[in-house]
Amino acid sequence: MAFLDWGAVALFFVVMVAIGLWSYKKVSGSEDFFVAGGKLPWWLSGISHHVSGYSGAVFVAYAGLAYTHGFSIYIWWAVTITIAVIVGAFTLAPRWARLRINYNIESPTEYLSTRYNVPTQQLMAWCGVLLKLFDVGAKWAAIGILLNIFTGMPIIYGIIASGVVSLIYITIGGLWADVWTDFAQFIVQIVAGLVMFFVVMNLLGGPSSLTGIWEQLPKENSDLFRDPYTVWYVFFYFFVVFLSYNGGTWNLATRYISSPSGKDAKKSGILSGALYLIWPLFLFFPMWAAPIIMPGLSDPTQSYGLMAQELLPTGLVGLVLAGLFAATMSMTSSDANTISAVITRDILPVMSAKYKGMSQKESLRIARITTFTFTFVTLIIGIQAESFGGVLGLIISWFGALIGPISIPMLLGLFPQFKHSDSKAAISSILAGLATFVITKYFVTVPLSLSVGLPVLVSGIVYIGMGLLNRKTPVAPEVEALIAAVSTDEQKA
Repeated sequence: MAFLDWGAVALFFVVMVAIGLWSYKKVSGSEDFFVAGGKLPWWLSGISHHVSGYSGAVFVAYAGLAYTHGFSIYIWWAVTITIAVIVGAFTLAPRWARLRINYNIESPTEYLSTRYNVPTQQLMAWCGVLLKLFDVGAKWAAIGILLNIFTGMPIIYGIIASGVVSLIYITIGGLWADVWTDFAQFIVQIVAGLVMFFVVMNLLGGPSSLTGIWEQLPKENSDLFRDPYTVWYVFFYFFVVFLSYNGGTWNLATRYISSPSGKDAKKSGILSGALYLIWPLFLFFPMWAAPIIMPGLSDPTQSYGLMAQELLPTGLVGLVLAGLFAATMSMTSSDANTISAVITRDILPVMSAKYKGMSQKESLRIARITTFTFTFVTLIIGIQAESFGGVLGLIISWFGALIGPISIPMLLGLFPQFKHSDSKAAISSILAGLATFVITKYFVTVPLSLSVGLPVLVSGIVYIGMGLLNRKTPVAPEVEALIAAVSTDEQKA
């Protein structure tokens, strides 16, 4: 890292803070802070949805998998998410926007007290908040590892540097700061990623290397499916990411909630899905080629960072590092904003009457406090990430397995087909899914596909099954009204 490299990183951080300060003027209440006043343009929402869906872990854990497992990561990760997001754009994204239009929600869990009851809402809210503490902590750990690879600095410095900047801009600017920094981070990531792509392509012989590298790599690296990422893994993983990327991961639901209409939400989902299909091909190519350029690495997760240092001239190394910071900070800051909405709108009013009926300005003050506090705690967890199984273990095992049970009642409850699944069905499905996760994680050894898929499968069976058993019981009028409101065409809503 030369002076110009550090300058590129510093400039990136300055731009992030400047966007936060500019966004401060657009925030006058909690509605602006949490859902951008419902005025988020579809193209900005789509880009933000895309870049908020992955982090610097892609350049650490997934770079290692691209090194060792080759093309299969594009199939089980990028293609699966593409299909899930586009299907969700037509089925779920408009429902989130209609929830805000009809019920003035500012958090993804706010409607659950009406759809089920307050205890169910609180269970899901608390589970989601605790889950996100570890998930966001893993993202901070990833960026710390990257800075260590590039500079040799202790991991804790990378976590603190990115965390402090995020604390500033997300705390003062809310969702507007979040989405506009997402846009700036997307541009930085595109430029940095394309630089790496073309440098590696030219090093290996030009455009012919796009297909030629597979002849120089082990034959199995070109397989579409490679153990443990088998067809069955992709099958189960699809259901997990469908739930996650269409609202189970709350910061992604917020992008749809903040859209002016259901049609806008649908367009933003289609854009995000298209980006998942196209951009990873450029992103992963240097990672796939890494075994040719740097054979025999003892730690493949360092491959992307080491290649950047080896191949890029002064200044561009810093640009790539800024791009990796961007990937992580876009996700962590959006998570902090959404979790703050859940705490401020849904948890605190139940814990204390003084938080009920707050004005927009009072709610904004609490929002900034909870945003700061949540982000600070995740930084502490990020510093201790290895104690929870490492970056890849946290992201795939914990987040991937737990998101499903929480998402099943949250998302399926928006469809009329499941209107008979009540609060008992919701709570039972969550507990059944969590119990399945604990059993497969600690007591029974199962393939990776089952460890990811079984909690979702069991949760879904319990939720749907209890709804069928309850189908002769009348549905509460407020539940009928809510489901009808989110299922109505935009012209009639």
